[in-house]
Amino acid sequence: MTNKAIISICIPAFKRVEFLRRLLDSITIQTFRDFEVVVTDDSPANEVHELCKEFDKIPIRYYKNEKPLGTPENWNASIRLARGEWIKLMHDDDWFDDEDSLQHFVDAVREHPSQHFFFSAYRNVFEPSGKIKEVFASIFERNRIKKDPVVLFAKNVIGPPSVVLHKNSGEFWYDPRIKWVVDIDFYIRYLKKYEAIYIPNVMVNVGMHAGQVTSSSFRVTDVEIPENFYLLNKVGAASLKNLRIYDGWWRLMRNLNITEPSAVAKAGYTGNLPPAIVSMINWQKKIPRKLLMNGVVSKMTMLANYFFNQRRLR
Repeated sequence: MTNKAIISICIPAFKRVEFLRRLLDSITIQTFRDFEVVVTDDSPANEVHELCKEFDKIPIRYYKNEKPLGTPENWNASIRLARGEWIKLMHDDDWFDDEDSLQHFVDAVREHPSQHFFFSAYRNVFEPSGKIKEVFASIFERNRIKKDPVVLFAKNVIGPPSVVLHKNSGEFWYDPRIKWVVDIDFYIRYLKKYEAIYIPNVMVNVGMHAGQVTSSSFRVTDVEIPENFYLLNKVGAASLKNLRIYDGWWRLMRNLNITEPSAVAKAGYTGNLPPAIVSMINWQKKIPRKLLMNGVVSKMTMLANYFFNQRRLR
């Protein structure tokens, strides 16, 4: 291997050696070999270090964080240490689908040499049941994010960071102030400058389990409310003019059962509320909860509210 690898596989690790072993096993069998592995460890004990020592057939550089960095700063720590031309961040509970996964990413890079950001189809593996769901991004979804990456707020059609390959340019980092929308925020900033190239092959398996940050944050009002408003302030309230983004905010208020504007402040966001979102809340509280959760009724009411608020969206 050359001193500067083509790909740096960056692994922010924390305790879960049974998952990490699975990932390292999937790296070991890759047919594409010009890579390095960078492990940054947030674990209190040495189990991750001991495991890494077993994988002496692949180039691993292990680093123990002086103090736990948490999500996502541990992700950034591994990326900062990378020497490769490309970053392949892999969560320790995800793994490559087969021996040619890395090669497929490299083939895509060679086919589009001027591009900086690639993502692939992937497979969610629900543990411990073993249930699987393959996830593909449609041409319509890809065209939407190409036109306006902020629509990722409404639906993250890219997926988790483990399905992404991007340039090691030091240009973009994961925002350590957030954890729930951190990948969406990163993608939006990246794709405002660079095009996303999609690889329609399942190349990564994504472990889905209760121990994930996403699982522990899902529908937690005190997490989702301040983070989503933080992201909205970053991209600007004018983004609500996009119907898809408006619908995403409508669903967020509905799913978290926000029935009063004061509930937003109680959840941790004390900034100004866009008038359109105040209107959403006021409309939703007038509709019986059971009826509001009906998909058709919710969608029709959202559309009516969207057109009602056109003046507020200018």
